[in-house]
This record gives sequence, structure tokens and C-alpha cells, in this order.
Amino acid sequence: MTDWRAVIIGFLVITVLGAIGLTLPGVGQLAAGLVGGFVAGYLAGGGLGRGFWHGLLAGAFGGIVTGLLLALVVGVAGWAGGPVGGLISGVAGIGIFAVAIVLSFVLAIESAIAGALGALLES
Repeated sequence: MTDWRAVIIGFLVITVLGAIGLTLPGVGQLAAGLVGGFVAGYLAGGGLGRGFWHGLLAGAFGGIVTGLLLALVVGVAGWAGGPVGGLISGVAGIGIFAVAIVLSFVLAIESAIAGALGALLES
């Protein structure tokens, strides 16, 4: 069964470190995913598979929420351009969100591997 407490704490670690990591684009988000996945796996414990699962969930949620916020900002910013600007930025926001969902699941693999390592060290 999923330990949602571990997933949410891992997600919060990814979110906070990801925001701080914006000063180092790419590297900051990579480190945030690794640390957050490790925390989720460590808190969940129970072996490699359980840690992998909890790290995967924490990483995926982090990517989806980040993508949603970015798409929302792009969509709202387009309102300044009037109806046409709103339409263009709305379409761009939907596209950004779709790409962010796909990337979040791909990049969640790093969190899952770190989660498996965290669960292994916890045992």
C-alpha cells in the first residue's frame, strides 16, 4: 500500500529544492528530483520495490505540478495581449502542460531510482 505521507514529503522536498535550484537550471532540478525521491523512499522503507514506487510518485507529482503552474503563468500572461494573445498563450499553455506531463514521467525515473536507494539504506 502507498505511504502517501512519504510521497507528499518527497514531493515537497522536490518542490522546495526545485525552486531553489532555478539558480542552476537543469542541475538544480536534477538534484531536487534525486533528493526528493531519496527522501520518499527512505520514509516509505520496505525494500527496493517500495522505495522505487514512492520515489516515482513523488517525482511524477513534482513534474506535473510544476508543468501546471508554468502553463497557468503562460496562459494568464497572454491576457495582456487581448483576446488574440489570450488564445495564443492558452494554446501554448496547453502544449507546455502536455510536454511537462510526458517529461515528468520520464524524469520521475531518477526519483524512483533514488527512492529505491533510500529504501535500501533505511532497511
